[in-house]
Amino acid sequence: MNGYGYRLGAIGIISTFFIIIFSTVLMPMVLFRPDPTVTRNDYDAEGKIGDPRRGRRIYIREGCFYCHTQFTRLQDREYGPLVKAGDYVYETPHQLGTARTGPDLTNEGGKFPSEWQKAHLIQPRAVKPGSIMPSFSYLSDRDMNDLVCYLQTLGNKRTVHKYVEAPDEYQVTTPVGFALHERKHVDTNSDAAANAGRGIFTQNCAACHGLEALGNGPNSISLTKKPANFTRPFYKQYSDEMWFYRVSEGVVGTRMPRFNLILTEEERWYVVAYLKTLPKDAEVTVDKLDQLDKVEQIRLPKLSKQQYEPHSGGDH
Repeated sequence: MNGYGYRLGAIGIISTFFIIIFSTVLMPMVLFRPDPTVTRNDYDAEGKIGDPRRGRRIYIREGCFYCHTQFTRLQDREYGPLVKAGDYVYETPHQLGTARTGPDLTNEGGKFPSEWQKAHLIQPRAVKPGSIMPSFSYLSDRDMNDLVCYLQTLGNKRTVHKYVEAPDEYQVTTPVGFALHERKHVDTNSDAAANAGRGIFTQNCAACHGLEALGNGPNSISLTKKPANFTRPFYKQYSDEMWFYRVSEGVVGTRMPRFNLILTEEERWYVVAYLKTLPKDAEVTVDKLDQLDKVEQIRLPKLSKQQYEPHSGGDH
């Protein structure tokens, strides 16, 4: 091929590149104009502990979007309501993210108390054992409060009835879930079923979760994401359906397998019966979002309550 042919090839490659950019980036920006929705993030909702707009800039500056997404998908479980195109009208630049090294934050607002969020930023593994998130303790107190304030606005206009709830196909109120429960021949409240479940748990789960389900099995030492301690009061709120869903489908991002590929339906219900008998430190009834996943035995940092005065300058 002569020099002329090389030049033509180079022109073709460059033209193709710009056509792709135009059709996938520029043209949608011009033509796609959805109407704003009432469920978009409201950055005026929180003003007592910080500035959510400034917190958003800190979120971008610290690269939080490298590990966290802000869009729920059809296959997502326990992340709350799906988002709509109009939710992002005022999100420029958007923070959709590309990876989920950490959990999705679409509906993070109100999921945990602000003090918990700050403790998580300062010492992630103190409230989320096995977390690989770095500590942001180097941020100033004002930066930290602004960032927490921003997190509390994410999805704060979308209704989240309950986070700890099995998907629809496991609920007895749906046709698929009803058929599942109709096939259930295990009394998950009986001692006999719990005893049978303990044997199945010991054979399949104890290597990670430990014989007493404390999350301290021999395999736990080598796992980055530590196994759950099922004796925490948090798990008292799990329904039969939620336990069955967890046992059946495992936990994405961990080493827990989908036991619906390993155990029969009946065996999984036996495991549920056993898990329900595990001792809990105290009975916990959850009826508010800020009661979820309370942190035991840790002093949570308090957020400053004063209203910030308008401030000019950088995010330092």
